[in-house]
Amino acid sequence: MISRFFCPSPLSFGATVELPAEVAHHAINVLKVGAGDTAILFDGRGGEWLATLSPAGKPSKPTLFARLTEFNERDNESPLHITLVQALPTSDKMDWVVQKAVELGVARIQPIMTKRSVMRLSGERAARRVMHWRNIAIAACEQSGRNRVPEVAPIVELPGYLGQAVKNAAECRFICAPGATESLRQRAVPVLPTEPITLLVGPEGGFDEGELSAATTAGFQPVRLGPRVLRTETAGVAALAAIMALWGDL
Repeated sequence: MISRFFCPSPLSFGATVELPAEVAHHAINVLKVGAGDTAILFDGRGGEWLATLSPAGKPSKPTLFARLTEFNERDNESPLHITLVQALPTSDKMDWVVQKAVELGVARIQPIMTKRSVMRLSGERAARRVMHWRNIAIAACEQSGRNRVPEVAPIVELPGYLGQAVKNAAECRFICAPGATESLRQRAVPVLPTEPITLLVGPEGGFDEGELSAATTAGFQPVRLGPRVLRTETAGVAALAAIMALWGDL
């Protein structure tokens, strides 16, 4: 299978670009690419480029150049514009959530902190973690064939997020709530939604009653994901898969 690499610089036909150092190291020392090998490059603006690779430098500090030879317009994007609003889980579970959400076709990921969130991040630590998740999103695009990298937004508190959400009423909103009376399938309409979809997922301990009330006031419809209570890192991914099966391209 041909390798795919993200290049942050804008790409154009006939250009020769130097790939980022971490990409060069992985391609040369892990994938063992050689002179004349081909790869797919994408810059996140849509479409992808066939490129011929030219390694250079020492193995300890490799350099990798790519000459762009052919453009393909394909994107593999979902027909749905879905934002996953995910309460921060503990440990590295958010890494898994970001990876799987991107593979399923999510357009945007908004990390939030709630009253019951165990992980609390702010300042430089929060900025570093968001950058880490953005790199995971890029790697998931490389693996899954997507050519547009979903946005991973800065971490915000739930009240601040809901305050902004109230101002944008033109979207379909769901909140995962085990006590809800209706499932996603019962809430579903038979036609493809024309508005964006936002999915709100709580932390390990769930939302408290005040948060649930505030979310429903902001237009979020409570839905349950079957009779079983799912972990936070499972709920969002399961709901995304269900939404893609109901309205998307699964």
